Parts: sequence; structure tokens; C-alpha cells
Amino acid sequence: MKTLVVLLGPTGVGKTELSLSLAEMLGCPIINCDSRQVFQGLRIGTAAPTAEQQSRVKHYFVATLPIDAYYSAAQYEADVLQLTAELYKSHDVLLLSGGSMMYIDAVCHGIDDIPTVSEAVRTSIKERLATEGLEALAEELRRIDPEYYDIVDKKNTRRIVHALEICHMSGRTYTSFRVCKQKPRPFRIIKIGLNRPREELFGRINARVDKMMANGLLDEVRQYAAYRNCNALNTVGYKELFQVLDGVWELNMAIERIKKNTRVYAKKQLTWFQRDKSIKWFHPDDTELIKGYLNQTLHEHDMA
Repeated sequence: MKTLVVLLGPTGVGKTELSLSLAEMLGCPIINCDSRQVFQGLRIGTAAPTAEQQSRVKHYFVATLPIDAYYSAAQYEADVLQLTAELYKSHDVLLLSGGSMMYIDAVCHGIDDIPTVSEAVRTSIKERLATEGLEALAEELRRIDPEYYDIVDKKNTRRIVHALEICHMSGRTYTSFRVCKQKPRPFRIIKIGLNRPREELFGRINARVDKMMANGLLDEVRQYAAYRNCNALNTVGYKELFQVLDGVWELNMAIERIKKNTRVYAKKQLTWFQRDKSIKWFHPDDTELIKGYLNQTLHEHDMA
């Protein structure tokens, strides 16, 4: 049976270099799993694989979409399943690498068959958010889907807006689509998680932000300022520097906020991943140990 190796972990932990080494060992391409690296132009702020790294190993889902495109975990699931079906014709093992939690779950477990939202409905809800505010939309959600309202973060604009979009699109509650059933996959899955001691991870995150700034992140943000309301730019690193361009924050303050918000995101990723007991965890520097585990597990699968 075909196998999908999933290399995951928090931002800044060191997935990129190890993914290259594993892909070279396995003789396969890398299926990138980063919900921001899929957009064109965001090379510095998303720490996308460099041209040199992409020349070492073929990558999929890196800078493939226009910056103003709409993309979702559901679309990623469909795209990856279509791609793997093609790649498995010439490979027994494939490598998926990244840290986008919902995208990883979409590929490994499947996500609910939620209807695609039309542009008209999306625009309508977006306009209402601008004119009526988030509290009014949350109150409507309470009326039409009280079950989801009880569990949703009332300050999470994206989730409340998305739930309302689905309700308006389908005429059903958002809750009715959230059945969370495991979907069968035509491949086995081996999950390898990377983590570091907290101080070590946070030190790497802080250093990486400094490197991004030195490499021209502010210029990259300035270049795409006209797209600031696009979902692709609703992410750490860009949001804070828009405050600098608007004259609201000093640059040093924005840099410290980027570091803090990235550390918070890394903790959120780890909390999410640690619920999954099928993940085998390693320190990223234990390359040979990881390769040995992977070879042994693949061999055991072959013998089963």
C-alpha cells in the first residue's frame, strides 16, 4: 500500500531543511502544507522554500496562487488527493511537510463536506460586517445556530463570518455540517512531529524575525499594501507592519509584536498537534534517528 509521510511541527522549529533531507532519502517530491506559502509574492514573510531549496527537491503548493485568490482547507484536501493519485503512479512514498493544522487534518482525516460559498454571499456578509459590526453578526448566529454559537470564539471574526456564510448559502445550520467523520484514504499515514525545548524554539523564532527584517520584509509588505484586506495577508508579520505603514506603530514595536505573535502561534500549533497520539515526536537535530525510525516503520508496513 502507498504511504504518506507527514512531517509537522510549530513555525520556526526547523522543518524545511529536514524535509529536504527526508525527500532526498525517499526519492520523492515535497507536498508543501502551509496555508500562506501557497500564495505568490509572500516569500520573506512566510519563510517560503528558496529557489535553491526548490531546485534540490521538487515542491508542490509553493507560490501557486495569486495573492487575492480564495483558498481553503477543503480545496487543499481536494487538490492534494488529486495530486497524490497522480504521484503514486511513480512513487510508493510521498512526503507532506508543513505546520498548517487544518490543512494537515484535511489531508489525513478529511473535513466535513461544507458547501462552497458563492461570491455574492461572501460579499454580502463582508459588507454587513463593515456596516453592522461583529457583535450584530454574532447575535444573528446565536439566533439561527445556537449550538455553534455556544462553542465559537465570539471575538474570532473569521469563524463567525464563515458560519454565517454557510448558513445563508445552504439554508441549514453550520452545526449540521460538522459531523467530523474520519474519511478513508487510499494510503497509509506516518506522522513525524518536530519540537524543541521552549526557550530554544522561541529563540529561533526571534532570530528568524530579525532575519526576515534584514532580508526586506518591510519592503515586501509595502509592495502588497494594496492587498492588505486579502486573506493571504491576514497573518503574522504582515498585519503588524501594516500598522507601521499607517503610522500607528513604531517599527521596533511592530517587530516585537511579530515575535510575540509568532510565539503565540507556535504554542497554538503545539496544543493542536499534541491531541494527535499517532504523532511520533523528535528533536529536529536527530536526523539519523528520524531516518532510522522512518525506514523501520516503512519496512514494518511493507511486511504487514
